[in-house]
Amino acid sequence: MTTRTELPEDRESTAGGRRSWLREHSELGVCALLLALGVLVLTDALTMNVDITQRGPVGPKTVPIVVGAGLLVIAALLAVDVLRGGRGEAEGSEDVDLSEPADWRTVLLLSGIFLGAAALIEPAGFPVAGALLFWGAAFALGSRRVDRDPLIAAVLSLLTYVVFDKLLGVPLPGGPLMGVL
Repeated sequence: MTTRTELPEDRESTAGGRRSWLREHSELGVCALLLALGVLVLTDALTMNVDITQRGPVGPKTVPIVVGAGLLVIAALLAVDVLRGGRGEAEGSEDVDLSEPADWRTVLLLSGIFLGAAALIEPAGFPVAGALLFWGAAFALGSRRVDRDPLIAAVLSLLTYVVFDKLLGVPLPGGPLMGVL
């Protein structure tokens, strides 16, 4: 019986094959996300403290349990479909080239802008954080009009603040600028 020594080329082809398999089955990431979300919803629903007076034929736990179970079923069905070779098809009007790699710079910029706006909303207020969010998103997505974009972002943010805070009655933090305005 002879033993074969693994060559570096073999390791590369194995790693390349694994990467290729993961790319072909990338929809399994959606399955994992749905599974995690379903487990989270079910865990929260089942550990919910419910007063006996709130219970009835349909209590406050019913809908979260149904939604959590539905998420688990959908995750399992999608995983089975993907492993059997099913693949999502792009719509006819989409112009996405699936062979191109993801634009991680844009994804990271948008993530950073979103997290920065979330961190600034309490100390700076919604109008300032919203303006930075709108302007940053426009910049991350390719707009370089520094003469127009900040003004549009400020107007959109103030308009959103007024609609939600004043008209709909959804309280948003105004921040230090609300004393001036």
